[in-house]
Amino acid sequence: MSASLVRRGLELLNEDIKDVSKEKKTKKKKTTTPSPVDVMDLVSSKRSGVTKQKKRLQGQMGPGRNKATVKDKRIKSAVEEFRKKQKKSQLSVNLKYFMEDVDKARDSDAAKILSHNSGRQSRNRPDAPAPKTPEKESLFTEKEFQQFQKEYFGRTVEEEK
Repeated sequence: MSASLVRRGLELLNEDIKDVSKEKKTKKKKTTTPSPVDVMDLVSSKRSGVTKQKKRLQGQMGPGRNKATVKDKRIKSAVEEFRKKQKKSQLSVNLKYFMEDVDKARDSDAAKILSHNSGRQSRNRPDAPAPKTPEKESLFTEKEFQQFQKEYFGRTVEEEK
């Protein structure tokens, strides 16, 4: 179906729909609380208990009775609810605690604790650091090297670079 056909059909049915909605509104008005004059017609002619009977009849039919409504209820936002339930971040407090200099263990104490807690097996033992070998000094001085280059190459090699 094309959009134009749908529009034409709705235009034809538009009046019928309006008529039906008016009828429903009039029916709803009939079910509301009757006025005090109408209630007196509904009450039996006996004298005793007229006021109770009046209240009972008004309460049965409409808004005179006490019923729970959601008119004044505030709609809660899902975002607000999520933020309430979300835990606050403790990052700043934790950082402040760990960055303080008070009561920190000395390096020697930390090494002792680590050595006591490491296992006895060889795989748990760290490798011993290799001793650093000092650089060997040359027997020849820089002047002697330059003199050797001139004699052997005929020139100094470092000058051309």
